[in-house]
Amino acid sequence: MITVVGVRFKKAGKIYYFDPGDNDIEKGGGVVVETARGIEYGIAEIVGKQIEEKDVVQPLKKVIRAASEKDIQQLEKNKQKAKEALEICNEKIAKHKLKMKLIDVEVAFDVSKILFYFTAEGRIDFRELVKELAAVFRTRIELRQIGVRDEAKMLNGIGICGRPLCCASFLGDFNPVSIKMAKDQNLSLNPTKISGVCGRLMCCLKYEQYIYEELNRNLPNEGDIIKTPQGTGEVLSVNVLKQMIRAVVRKNEQDTATVGFFGIDEIEVIKRKKIKDEKINKAELKEILD
Repeated sequence: MITVVGVRFKKAGKIYYFDPGDNDIEKGGGVVVETARGIEYGIAEIVGKQIEEKDVVQPLKKVIRAASEKDIQQLEKNKQKAKEALEICNEKIAKHKLKMKLIDVEVAFDVSKILFYFTAEGRIDFRELVKELAAVFRTRIELRQIGVRDEAKMLNGIGICGRPLCCASFLGDFNPVSIKMAKDQNLSLNPTKISGVCGRLMCCLKYEQYIYEELNRNLPNEGDIIKTPQGTGEVLSVNVLKQMIRAVVRKNEQDTATVGFFGIDEIEVIKRKKIKDEKINKAELKEILD
């Protein structure tokens, strides 16, 4: 077992482990560490955690120092420089008439490079733009094209639930989300109703999926033939959360059919009927899944 400190570099970003060494680090305090990207400033979210060596990506780098007042001042200077760089880069983009949208700018803690994040529909030839930016800032320049989900995470916003976006608030990773999750949860397959502000399937479809999978395990499908205390019938609809089935049943062929509600323990599936997937606009579905 080894002792590590978990450091987060961005709000709702991933947590990376470092060797605290002899540094006195407090939870929530700033630290300066060396990463593959150079010297960076982060927040110690986890302190004094014991984990197995096999669970750590080797080699485990050490924390250089707990952040000092000078480090915090440097961080503020970098933020101000990032704002200036954002304005200058937008001017250069307009000058070169490039079809790209600048999303965010990040200045490395040691000012060894400046990263510009942008979105674009296709590939962009930004070689001249990089040359001009390098001449202005006299440091290494990197332009990174990001997707719409990353754009939403960086800019933040309000979801249809009325709360700040999950990806910008607490989600460190984008978990895989599929249209099957919406089907399992009996949600509308209308892309406009199950898509987030980024235009992709909502991340929150993943949150309760394992519960719905468990609840759906023993439930019949619509159209299945079942045996009930009131006779044999066909499933009309299923309430997953209440574990109730609505079915049209009759005791024998001469009786009038009636509609009844039954619990999962009251029925027995006699014959399963294959249900065709609900039709949706293929173009819209392709757009949200790309």
